[in-house]
This record gives sequence, C-alpha cells and structure tokens, in this order.
Amino acid sequence: MTDPQNIVVQLCVQGMQAETEGRDARARDLFLQAWEAAEDDYDACIAAHYLARHQPTPQETLHWNQECLNRADKVGDDRVRGFYASLHGNMARAHRDLGQIDQAREHFESAAKHIDDVPAGPHQQWLRYRIAAGLRATAPAAPQQHEDPVGELLTKLCARTDLEALSLLLPTYMGSLGTPEDEESITTALRMLHAERRLPNEEQAALSHAIKVRSAV
Repeated sequence: MTDPQNIVVQLCVQGMQAETEGRDARARDLFLQAWEAAEDDYDACIAAHYLARHQPTPQETLHWNQECLNRADKVGDDRVRGFYASLHGNMARAHRDLGQIDQAREHFESAAKHIDDVPAGPHQQWLRYRIAAGLRATAPAAPQQHEDPVGELLTKLCARTDLEALSLLLPTYMGSLGTPEDEESITTALRMLHAERRLPNEEQAALSHAIKVRSAV
C-alpha cells in the first residue's frame, strides 16, 4: 500500500489495527467499506485481500482470494508484481481447506515461482516458510517413504535446545522450496555444522549420515 492518502489504504490500515486489537467484526466492516470505496482494480485487489481473511466459510474465503487474484491480473503491472507469492499462497490454503489438494499444490507451486519478487525481509522469509510447508503437505504420496535424516537431526537438536545449531539449519530446511539451489543450501549448512565438530557423538554421527544421504541423491 503506497498512497497513505488513498481512502482504501486508510480503511485497510484501520482494519488491520482493529485486527490487532481483536475486534474482528469491526475489521471486517472496515475492509468491506474499503471494497465498496475501491475505484479501480488495484484498490479492489487490496480490499479483497483483507476481506478474504474475515469470511465465515472456506468457500467464501476462496471466493475473495480468487477475486483478489483476478484483480491483480487485471492490474498487470509492477504495482502487483510482489503480491503474487502471497496471493497464490492464499489461494492454495483456501483450496486445501476445502480438501482440493491438487488445486492447492498448483497454487503453492505458483507461489514458489514468485517468491523472489517479494522484497527481502521478514515478510518474504515468512512467506517462504509457509509456501515450503504447503509444498510438503501437498506433495504426492511416494510409494515408499524416504528417510529424512535432516529432520531426524533437527528433532535431536530441538530436544537438546541447541539454538546455535538450529539457527544455522532451520532457516534453510524450513524454507526450502525444493529447488536445486535450496537443497544445496541445506547441504552446505550441514557441512558447516559438521566442520565445527561441536555436537555430541550421536548427533555428530547423525549429521555425517545426513550429509552422506544427501550427497548420494
């Protein structure tokens, strides 16, 4: 939202403030006012995004997320370029809530393709985590479940509250969108931790195993 004088922006800011105060009914009313005040597709896109967060049923949530995406497509310029990762992520979660897993995965995949259009920072990182989680949750079932040595290692580190090791491994693991670059980042983090040789023997062995498994892929 770039123009603080825009009435739609003002109403949405007020709506977000109401959300933080736990006044959801007031927030929904303000977002509806923003929708009714919208004079172009860009304003309507913004208002629909917030309205989607305050719908009583998954079907209505999907409707408003679809409206938001449609309006962004109609705008079609750089003003909405950074929106698409979030918009497709919202569409994906709405489809998943309706049990429409194939459609959900398609939107999670589209969201992943647009993540680099989001400005770097906490918002982008959180979007990446949520998209990665969605991709994992909607992945096709494999005939045989493969082991996840990195996940097993992380479980051990969590149990021991090793915050230093977790701060190195968790961001790359939780934020992986499955690209070769993301997978290599995980392996690099594992190797960095391995070089420190600071873990207890059992965890150091699990770390070596994780590197070996990933190197064999």
